Amino acid sequence: MQPTSRHVVVSGGSKGLGKAIVLSLLAQGYCVSTFSRTPTCFVEEMAEKHGDQFHFAVGDVSNPEQLAGVVKSARMALGPPYGLINNAGIALDGVLATAHYSEIEQTLAVNLLGALALTREILRALLLGRGGRIINISSVIGLRGYSGLSVYATTKAGIHGMTRALARELGERGITVNAIAPGYLETEMTHGLTETQRNQIARRTPIGRLGTPEDVLGLVLFLLSEPARFITGQVIAVDGGVTC
Repeated sequence: MQPTSRHVVVSGGSKGLGKAIVLSLLAQGYCVSTFSRTPTCFVEEMAEKHGDQFHFAVGDVSNPEQLAGVVKSARMALGPPYGLINNAGIALDGVLATAHYSEIEQTLAVNLLGALALTREILRALLLGRGGRIINISSVIGLRGYSGLSVYATTKAGIHGMTRALARELGERGITVNAIAPGYLETEMTHGLTETQRNQIARRTPIGRLGTPEDVLGLVLFLLSEPARFITGQVIAVDGGVTC
């Protein structure tokens, strides 16, 4: 793919899949802005290494007022955004009957309401331009469900509805909206799994292993590219065959 100076905003870009996405975009020549509640060594390193190509701001995706400030600072630093990758997310693990309501609210606020609010802020800039790309990072849990992850599944299924509806809403403006639904990946979110659980997941996966962030990056880059201009409203599983 040809390098580009287009500006892409990535939520949750300080660790896990988000971190891998940031690195991949920078390597392709994109300008990248990201944010999190606290700085990390990674974002400090990226700011020092990539200078005018990278921007970081402190902000909470579940706080709409902070999001407005984050988007404004990103635009001032790197110009109008061309793309948005809604990647930030948390998982509430446990059966619904014993979940604290505050935990349910927080999961909804980050995974679903946060994605909606950030997309709303970014759209104000995209609609002034000549097209753009929105990629929502979802999960196969939103497609298939999983015992003990009902709240998480609810948020990801909501992301799928948001993806399809916005694709219809924004298509005539040249803005595509798609979702990527990874299977279990080797990231911080799966480090709490026992070896037995990891083996069970691998056995249920036709490819025979957990995924890695690198398994997702090629699709992210393609959906941002010009050849993907006629693909919109899709939820694409990257799961080693779990949903086949």
